Amino acid sequence: MSAVSTASVDRDSGALAVGPDSRWNLLTRIAFRFCFTYFGLFCVIFPQFLFVYTGVLGPKLPERAINGFLYPLSPIWEWVGRHVLGADVQLHLDSGSGDQAIIWVFLFCNLVVAVVATGVWSVLDRHRPNYQRLNAWFMLFIRLCLAGQMLFYGMAKVIPTQMPEPALTTLLMQYGDFTPAAVLWTQVGSSPVYEILLGSAEVLGGLLLFLPRTATLGAMLSLVSMAQVFVLNMTFDVPVKILAGHLVLISLVLLAPQARRLANVLVLQRSSEPAGQPEPFRSRRIRLVAVGVQVVLAGWVLVGQVQQDMEFWNEGGGGTEKPALYGIWTVSEFTQDGRPLAPLTTDQDRWQRVVFDVGGMTYQKMDGSLVPVVGAVDTQAHTVTVSKAAGDALPGQIAQAQPAQIGTFTFAQPAPDRLRLDGQLNGHQVTLTLEQVDLNSFPLRSTGFKWVQDYPHFS
Repeated sequence: MSAVSTASVDRDSGALAVGPDSRWNLLTRIAFRFCFTYFGLFCVIFPQFLFVYTGVLGPKLPERAINGFLYPLSPIWEWVGRHVLGADVQLHLDSGSGDQAIIWVFLFCNLVVAVVATGVWSVLDRHRPNYQRLNAWFMLFIRLCLAGQMLFYGMAKVIPTQMPEPALTTLLMQYGDFTPAAVLWTQVGSSPVYEILLGSAEVLGGLLLFLPRTATLGAMLSLVSMAQVFVLNMTFDVPVKILAGHLVLISLVLLAPQARRLANVLVLQRSSEPAGQPEPFRSRRIRLVAVGVQVVLAGWVLVGQVQQDMEFWNEGGGGTEKPALYGIWTVSEFTQDGRPLAPLTTDQDRWQRVVFDVGGMTYQKMDGSLVPVVGAVDTQAHTVTVSKAAGDALPGQIAQAQPAQIGTFTFAQPAPDRLRLDGQLNGHQVTLTLEQVDLNSFPLRSTGFKWVQDYPHFS
């Protein structure tokens, strides 16, 4: 019996149901075996894919939980790196990079396993005509994996925490000192509305993926969104290339069965059968229950991401209360041991500016370099205690758990835009007179939207 004679349109799901005796061609069967193994292992092992489904329980889990099975299996990748690839790799848990050397080793291992498994599977199961039922479960799994990641990254933009508003120290840096990734982060963070719209598209794609009837549209929207992210990661050297690239590939895997239908409708202007997802459930009642479960999962993940992103927004993002003395302060006078220091760019002791921001305190040296420090401001006692930033040890020294104190000051603020610091700094008695910088003097902060522009505002 031919595939054509056994094919019919499922009226309940809108999907094309193929009879159990229909035979896939050889390349389709091999491609399925490879994709099933490679993307199945990737989604199970790679960080975040399963973690997003912890929902509101995520923050209660250990911090390393987000790394998924990549962390407990890291000895395997380390062994392969050392003995097969000749590379000494390790998983850096304190790094936000998704392109670490050990992750590339994991990809190598995953590819080798998928190729070998595909070969063995193809030999042992060469007489099977198709994998209709297994394919339905596989498509459901990777569809939910992609949906979770779209919500994970989308909500971080809808609540603009992924690319936050540029810090005050950013306003003092030269453009040429930015890395390409910092340029991208600053560009997107400078326009919260743009970031929110980007995130909204990702969230919409993720939500559409949770429903079988809208999953194809969700996969198309996810493909466009992730293709843009992948290009940005590649061209701005953002270390999320592996994940972004795989999200593009997973979107393509989901759309592959619909390729002919989409081509008929979008390109060839022909009629086509309804585009639907393969159903792993035979009963209409069970299908309805499964749809309900997927809707609940969508809500669970969405609520969890909103909770986590709002927490971050309020505790370190744009919703955080501004600290005391917030702003950029220019040092107009600097006296050390009773002797005024001239504002020379060669002076290593004099400060040029002091910045109090949500992320902490920073001082700028006369040569323009910025030094982050730990600044504790006590508004009741009118004191400022300055310590080295964590890990900021001198060469040959071990970073201390408690940052070393480098200065203590009492402060007076005779006017809102005037500040005076008196105290000890690096063993010297110092007095600093500071004037607050008007943040709107920076075009990045003050240039607003205009419908009418006779000349472009590039400077």
